[in-house]
Amino acid sequence: MPDAPDATRRFVVGLGNPGRQYAASRHNVGFRVVEALQRRWQAGPPRTAFGGLVWDARPSRVGAGQRRVVLLEPQTYMNRSGAAVREMAAFYKAAAADLLVVLDDMALPPGRLRARAGGSAGGHNGLADVLAALGDEQVSRLRVGIGAAPPHMDAADYVLGRFAAGESELMEAAVAAAADAVEDWVFHGVTYVMDRYNRRPEDAGRADGTDDGK
Repeated sequence: MPDAPDATRRFVVGLGNPGRQYAASRHNVGFRVVEALQRRWQAGPPRTAFGGLVWDARPSRVGAGQRRVVLLEPQTYMNRSGAAVREMAAFYKAAAADLLVVLDDMALPPGRLRARAGGSAGGHNGLADVLAALGDEQVSRLRVGIGAAPPHMDAADYVLGRFAAGESELMEAAVAAAADAVEDWVFHGVTYVMDRYNRRPEDAGRADGTDDGK
């Protein structure tokens, strides 16, 4: 069953690095999802606040009404994302349950989504900084798979590199699917998103919706 909705604000944070040189990198998938939502929800140009770019959106859905959503892209670089998120949360007095972080994940195959209601950062430095800054691991997160680095390639070089030509179409679809997942989180909560998006494509027809837990 979907989590019970309420009328409070929701906060969506996309993780990435500022600057044109990083815009198309694997590490900036979180930014791409936020920007897809900004366009979808017609949030207009961003304002500068909390050490980041901020959009105020009011998405609506037939039968579910309207929600107030703050979109944030920290401009503090990936490994220092927490300061911007903490400042935003403090300003709005936001609870951890009202926050969703969108990020890339090398442990997932390219394009695959994985939502969680909380837990550790799983080796992602940007998420680790957010959790440390908030002092709370019970923050929902949506991971977008970018695949593992090739053998003998440094992980930092890999995530800061661009997607290969053959991956571009797959990742465009993944960003759109992740935007769908975020919108579902806004209106229905994280349990709904986990049930709907955490299955592998080959599991889509399974009635039990079981998952491998990765």
